Amino acid sequence: MTVQNQKRVIGNLLLENIPQVPASLTQKLRLYQESREYSFADWLPDGRGLLVSTRSGESAQLYQLQKAGGHCEQLTYFSEPVSAAIVRPGASPGEALLSKDNGGDEAFQFYLQPLAGGAPTCLTDGISKHGNPVWSPDGRFFLFSSTMRNGRDQDIYRYDLSTKEWQLAFAARGYWYPVAWSPNGQWATVLHYKSAQESALHLLDVDTGELQSVQSGPGISCREGYWSADGGLLYFTSDAENDWRELWTFSPETGQAERLTGDLPWEIERVAVAPTGEEAAFVANVHGYSRLYLYCRSTRSYRAIEQLPGGVIRNMKWHPERPELALTLDLPTLPANVFVLDARNGECTQWTNATTAAAQPSLVPEPELITYPTFDKAGGSPRKIPAFYFRPGQDATAPLPVLIYIHGGPESQFRPGFLPTFQYYMAELGLAVIAPNVRGSSGYGKRYLELDNGYRREDSVRDIGALLDWIGQQPELDTSRVAVMGGSYGGYMVLASMIHYGDRLSCGVDVVGISNFVTFLENTKPYRRDLRRVEYGDERDPDMRRHLEEISPTSHAHRITKPMLIVQGQNDPRVPASEAEQILKAIRSSGGEAWYMLARDEGHGFRKKTNRDAFNQAVALFLQTFLLPSGEKLEIAARQGTVAQG
Repeated sequence: MTVQNQKRVIGNLLLENIPQVPASLTQKLRLYQESREYSFADWLPDGRGLLVSTRSGESAQLYQLQKAGGHCEQLTYFSEPVSAAIVRPGASPGEALLSKDNGGDEAFQFYLQPLAGGAPTCLTDGISKHGNPVWSPDGRFFLFSSTMRNGRDQDIYRYDLSTKEWQLAFAARGYWYPVAWSPNGQWATVLHYKSAQESALHLLDVDTGELQSVQSGPGISCREGYWSADGGLLYFTSDAENDWRELWTFSPETGQAERLTGDLPWEIERVAVAPTGEEAAFVANVHGYSRLYLYCRSTRSYRAIEQLPGGVIRNMKWHPERPELALTLDLPTLPANVFVLDARNGECTQWTNATTAAAQPSLVPEPELITYPTFDKAGGSPRKIPAFYFRPGQDATAPLPVLIYIHGGPESQFRPGFLPTFQYYMAELGLAVIAPNVRGSSGYGKRYLELDNGYRREDSVRDIGALLDWIGQQPELDTSRVAVMGGSYGGYMVLASMIHYGDRLSCGVDVVGISNFVTFLENTKPYRRDLRRVEYGDERDPDMRRHLEEISPTSHAHRITKPMLIVQGQNDPRVPASEAEQILKAIRSSGGEAWYMLARDEGHGFRKKTNRDAFNQAVALFLQTFLLPSGEKLEIAARQGTVAQG
């Protein structure tokens, strides 16, 4: 029997078998969708204020902010979101270099935007992927990475603003990108990223192309690479002497490298060096939360900054003249805001006012960090998998239905930032949400990171099985009502979980997920292919190809017997839309039920508000339909005002 799929087109969205979303659900969810966050981009010229990013209409745009709590003056008006921006040093009037793509294709182009307003000028070819721009100290040049040479390798180029021309500064196989220019303008730190487990740090003579190694080697992963104000030291992170990356310094004069944080048992993930004075700020990843430290070069000591609340720090940079550090801080209970820390007295000032209409921050439940045992052992004891457990408020009725949320990557980590959709799931649907960091996640050291590589791919899926076992031991959770949701690699994990544990799951949501590792590796953009082969295996090897085919969800789609929601961006350069289309066809061919949403103007995830709102509405309706029993659906409808009260 042929099943007729109901298709609708709304704007740039193609919907298949997704029912009309009730107005009551849309209205209730709107409170959560109207949250607004802010992100720090850079200091304005002479440090007179901040350049920040926040949503304007459909997408994130740039704003100028002259003082804490002041009015944000909009600078850019693109239909596409602006992904990053850095202010040009010494330019008068001021200018900023920004990047954006088209429809989520990630072929980022650079634009020079006058800070006084006016139209930006595109500086790049409009075709290739460009990234990681770094200004020279005098603001005449910037270095950047690009695929211009062959579409596969990412080389390093130098752009001259005085001539409006670029030239190839360094070319080699693989992914190379600049980090920082030395104060004297001769050298730039560059990274050769080979995989999440291995990356090498070098010094590049910008004029001659000469390359000098700072630290490299099999199994060594370096990051960062920022100069002290006098150019005498380079600050970077490395796991050369430990299971996690630590803060190091390197002296270009002596060629000696030194560990600074060997006594901290956490991954160092972010570094910023003051352009004046002798301080460096660095961030430790403490079980997913960020902890900020300040290092003093003269005393060779560091101290933790206790004034910041627990959350996730992003995008930090020092004031060009004063010991003030601007940063983005994302809290579990409030959307991200921009703060400025005064290193002289430890005072931390909030510059922006992120908003959420759904609930007061004091009423938003914080997640609990838990661990649960999995199938294998570490150090003679059952290996523990970390997870964040979001519980609804005290008035929720137990046992609670559960949503398992699996992050992508896999070399990534679920971290406790603000997620308005989670707040909706808890407050309006009465769901508990559990976000595990299964093996292969970052933030827990390189041994944990490598536990799912190659032939061990399905071990991470078994970690989800162990989580289902743990859920079954919790009296407040309902083992008969469990859904799983994830994006990218997390989408693969959803499909694999529905195959292996479908009898224990009610439904699944796959967002831009991998459905077949062979076709994924063959069709992902060429500049990503070798990097992904290190993680998943090389499909050109016959034995590995057979293994990848065997574990791919398309090979077992007939075992997916519970409802699925599949979501995809048409322009995705990472996981092509063909991955969604082939699993959708396979599930339906086997008689399975699948809703489908395709955005024609998005890529690897939805960034435009209209599309994102429609996606969130579809997910909410899907979970309400397949995870909640009819009695709870009536209660929800009554709360939303769609059932007459007698």
